[in-house]
Amino acid sequence: MSRGNGRTAPELLAAVDLGSNSFHMVVARYIHGQLTVIDRLRESVRLGSGLDEEGRLDRDVASRALACLERFGQRLREIHPDRLRVVGTNTLRRAHRKQAFLEKARAALGAPIEIVSGIEEARLIYSGVANTSPMGEGRRLVVDIGGGSTELIIGESLTPMRLASTELGCVTMSERFFAGGRISGKRFLRARVMARGELEPIEQAYRKTGWQATIGSSGTVKSVADAVRELDPTAQGITAEALEAVLNTTLKAEHVRDVPFKSLSEDRRMVFAGGLAILAEVFASLGIKKMDVSDGAMRDGLLYDLVGRMTHEDARDRTVRAMQARYHVDAAQAERGEATAINFLEQVAESWQLDDPVANQLLAWAARLHEMGLDVSHSRYHQHGAYLLENADMPGFPREEQRLLARLVGGHRRKLSLEGVDKLLPPWDRRVLHLIVLLRLAVLLHRGRGRAPLPELTLIARGRNVLEARFPVRWLRDHPLTVSDLSQEIDLLKAVDFRLRIYSSRGLPAV
Repeated sequence: MSRGNGRTAPELLAAVDLGSNSFHMVVARYIHGQLTVIDRLRESVRLGSGLDEEGRLDRDVASRALACLERFGQRLREIHPDRLRVVGTNTLRRAHRKQAFLEKARAALGAPIEIVSGIEEARLIYSGVANTSPMGEGRRLVVDIGGGSTELIIGESLTPMRLASTELGCVTMSERFFAGGRISGKRFLRARVMARGELEPIEQAYRKTGWQATIGSSGTVKSVADAVRELDPTAQGITAEALEAVLNTTLKAEHVRDVPFKSLSEDRRMVFAGGLAILAEVFASLGIKKMDVSDGAMRDGLLYDLVGRMTHEDARDRTVRAMQARYHVDAAQAERGEATAINFLEQVAESWQLDDPVANQLLAWAARLHEMGLDVSHSRYHQHGAYLLENADMPGFPREEQRLLARLVGGHRRKLSLEGVDKLLPPWDRRVLHLIVLLRLAVLLHRGRGRAPLPELTLIARGRNVLEARFPVRWLRDHPLTVSDLSQEIDLLKAVDFRLRIYSSRGLPAV
């Protein structure tokens, strides 16, 4: 945070939520520990309606989405990339062959698109609601009905306790059961049966955990709350009885255009029936009597996550520490490997275009977690660790970062394969090999697990696929096993067209 004339200059932060129904952007000022929203934009894109059964994104819908992002991008030009987060949710999770769209979206916004898991989406929603609602006492249930998924979270204060993401969305539900805007009692019944099936796996656990207050967020809940107030201007929130009245009023119409609620905008009207069916079944399945409405949502959670990263309370660091504990990682060994890997990175960052805070973070996290697979089995433990990292729920991490971590950990020893690297988003498809090489070298040099510090080593990058490492002559003579390991590493890296060269400090080949 910059300072001048004795005053603290405000930081501008921004978050963009690429939802299945609408795209949202929020810009806030962060000063004196407080977030103040200064701008919000929302556009109905209905990205979810452009996804076919094979997961391909319709060209016209993609063009509509990119046009929206270009408009957002104009507002975001003054935001530093480190203070901007862009997140994709259900539709982008399900989409195939989306790389071209994501690259164009990145160009429009000036920041990469993070595709988050349903559980991470739930965590961010809870953070957004919890940080923007009165604290209250006891547990609360937060329900967020989006365009492609519905998240349900039980938490206390700022801490989520149970998180669930279901394949229930107002866009997908409306298209499946209310195609063309047609409404009937039978259509609502079929929609609710489908919703009941999605909610059934969590119903018992949620009821057992219990909560004292229920809060709804996002468009469907707000639209229903507005409809409730049209029927009863004195209403506060949504009661089960008020929700039933909205449902009965809606069922009197044969088409969504005839639903009499004046508060419904045209774009919301097209997905109202699907969202209403989901909300009705959430109330019924979980026995909800009353739901309050929050202005907070995932985009607000993204802003608070950004604040956490600025104030060294990064949710990803907490997740890494938790995983180290859960999988009984040798913390001292991980710390030694991390320090060496980061030292190596600093020496070659400029040559390999790795002078990026994300590269530093990824390498540090991979070093801290590279031995987590040992808790499963020593045999192929690097592969076990990679599998866990790619498939675990990791609060704070978007999917792409999980994939990158899995790549680093899975490639830190033995035979190295680059299969599938081309599927990583740019620029990491080109950078990941360099990070893997640095991690491999750091891990190899600490194989003995000794506390004695390494000698001063010099790394020099010669082009994209050549690395020279210079060692003190005497140290090499005293460590014949390391010399043997380095010789083997040279051969392993040749298989992926990478050249590792080992020299003594006198400039003579040592291996």
